[in-house]
Amino acid sequence: MNSSPFPASARSGLSLSTELRTTTMRLSRRIRQERAVDELSDPQLTVLAYLTRHGATSPTALADFEHVSPPSMSRTINALESRGFARRSPVGDDGRRLLIDATPAGRDVVEETRRRRDAWLDGRLAELDEDDLATVRRAVEILGSMMQS
Repeated sequence: MNSSPFPASARSGLSLSTELRTTTMRLSRRIRQERAVDELSDPQLTVLAYLTRHGATSPTALADFEHVSPPSMSRTINALESRGFARRSPVGDDGRRLLIDATPAGRDVVEETRRRRDAWLDGRLAELDEDDLATVRRAVEILGSMMQS
């Protein structure tokens, strides 16, 4: 099965790095289209998923995680809070220090988005024969090890 986004004539001139980069970027964009709430941006969903996975976190830690400025993260937090997906809580008696956490509605959005993304991928994988599935499994292992280095 030829699943390359490029016709064979065009692929011959492309490096493996170019094909891998382009294909993984296109796959990532396609997966990101599967979401529970369309009005949230990708960075907002990423922050919400981080909060769901790691729990209450400071705005500074969130900005560091996303590699954005604190003012940019404040806008993301404000958007999530205004939609009822995140909440701010003071740390102890110091009203200046805050933690941000996902609300139950925010956790539901993340869970449903993950479910939709997995369902989309499950559908594509179901179209493959056993040999192609074995190849994908091996590619996942290899790509995972590449990410470690």
